[in-house]
Amino acid sequence: MVRADGPAVAAAADGPEGAPGTGPAGGPEGERRAWVRRWFDWRRGWPLTALGLLVTALLVCHAQVPNAVGNLGSLLETFLPWLGLAVPVLLGLALWRRAGVALVAALLPGAVWLNLFGALLADKGSGPGDFTVLTHNVAAANDDPQGTVRMLTGSGAEIVALEELSAAAAPEYARALAGAFPYHVVEGTVGLWSSYPIDEVEVVDIKMGWTRAFRARVTTPKGPLAVYVAHLPSVRVKFDSGFTAGRRDVSAQALGDAIEHEPLRKVLLLGDLNGTMNDRSLAPITSQLRSAQGAAGDGFGFSWPASFPMARIDQILSKGGLVPTDSRTLPADASDHLAVAADYRY
Repeated sequence: MVRADGPAVAAAADGPEGAPGTGPAGGPEGERRAWVRRWFDWRRGWPLTALGLLVTALLVCHAQVPNAVGNLGSLLETFLPWLGLAVPVLLGLALWRRAGVALVAALLPGAVWLNLFGALLADKGSGPGDFTVLTHNVAAANDDPQGTVRMLTGSGAEIVALEELSAAAAPEYARALAGAFPYHVVEGTVGLWSSYPIDEVEVVDIKMGWTRAFRARVTTPKGPLAVYVAHLPSVRVKFDSGFTAGRRDVSAQALGDAIEHEPLRKVLLLGDLNGTMNDRSLAPITSQLRSAQGAAGDGFGFSWPASFPMARIDQILSKGGLVPTDSRTLPADASDHLAVAADYRY
């Protein structure tokens, strides 16, 4: 009789010739199982897994984040592309913790982010168009208007919209730009300069109590355009009240209503909308018009703040068969915004 703990049992465990590591508990198969257990242990890295799933949920369901409390939905949508920065951080931490489940959870928001914004990373420009338009919030506190004028006149634009014109600066811009743009109109704190004739100017009431928007007809060599110039109310982020965008949202609705009833087919909107194309509160405008940056730009085209652009709140939008062929931001001047320009085919 062979005892259970005798040499024969030991030999069987070590294999036919006593070679260690070839039984069921060892060898490559055992190593693989140990590796899987170590990397995919749910107890390892579960906070990272939860964070990855949260970021994924915010990217997928951002439209369901309510605006009822502090306009949190609009705040999230304003900076939505920046959620992508969480992906490399989560991946790095998951690798450091050797947490396979967290690693998979970190890849999910990366895939969703690429689906939402990946197309913006490619250059979609198709070359020069029939004319170039530009919009710029020149900033009331601009201490170098002559530098701004040089930038504007050197841009090659035929149609230029300016916002945040102070009462003192507006005449200065008019004189300095007269040589390059023989036609111009200023209404309140917004203005339009053009190489083409301007007429049929009408103030657009955006419910602010003073003029920050108007509509004009610009007659290009290939036909007329309705050009809207607008500067919607500013927004703020406050700890006690959240994203204070209520006045802007009312103005966006009023501007959208005016554009909806525009009699001309081809329409341009140029201005500082204090909101991005992702922000649902600008839907009265963005549901009717398409962004030049989205259609013909290269990258996100962030325009504010100029020192470290984080959001594109300065917009060039169009409808009626106007085809954007290029979109870009211009080098910084003394404003806290970057100027944005686009080429169009009529």
